[in-house]
Amino acid sequence: MTALYNNIIFGPVQSRRLGVSLGVNLLPIESKLCSFDCIYCECGWNGDHIGPRRFNKREDVREMLATTLQQMGEDGRLPDVITFAGNGEPTMHPEFEQIIDDTIALRDQFCPSAKVSVLSNATQIHREDVCRALCRVDNNILKLDSAFDSTVRLMNKPAAGYSVEATIERMKRFSGQMTLQTMFLRGEYQGQHIDNTSDEEVASWLKLVEEIAPRQVMVYSLDRDTPCKTLEKVSREELMQIAERVEALGIPCSVA
Repeated sequence: MTALYNNIIFGPVQSRRLGVSLGVNLLPIESKLCSFDCIYCECGWNGDHIGPRRFNKREDVREMLATTLQQMGEDGRLPDVITFAGNGEPTMHPEFEQIIDDTIALRDQFCPSAKVSVLSNATQIHREDVCRALCRVDNNILKLDSAFDSTVRLMNKPAAGYSVEATIERMKRFSGQMTLQTMFLRGEYQGQHIDNTSDEEVASWLKLVEEIAPRQVMVYSLDRDTPCKTLEKVSREELMQIAERVEALGIPCSVA
């Protein structure tokens, strides 16, 4: 079953993409708050988790993260990465930049070899404070599931105003200081067929990958429960074929 994260700090978990990951949830613990409503989200539909829309306080995040990292150090099991994810879109937090500064300072104090990562749907990168913060983390991981607005509307159900074209232009401003992350899947949703692995989808997506020129691409498919039950996982073999086409552009690509 899909489920929310029930604390500010969660894990550590073994991430397919990042290693031993300690999670940070800036979003409400009792509800989900996101500018996307992805049909594959492990937290479930936005509408199923309506509740208090309070962001977790900066001071609480800093205190809980410091306590957790200190305890993990004493136990001899420090994380490979501190990952901002949780019950929605982390960059929506009004003090996101300040929280990133706090986290980098705590990382440097308790586990200097760990990376700081942010998993984001890129809907807030029009904000200068968010861009500054993302440029300071080790892994700025931004989502793009399709080159077509119609497919994004089906897969991600973004808030009004989202466009692939505008998102690409904003991603290019990072000058390669980002990782592009894409979920590949196929299936049905509300009577419509979805398949972003088709020749047209992949070829158009590859053109945008080349245009953005990220330092890395991550491709993956379903691994956890999804709110839409009519989706199909894409095989690792297919993902590897897509990854080979990315690497032919001179861009490293990992498969999870």
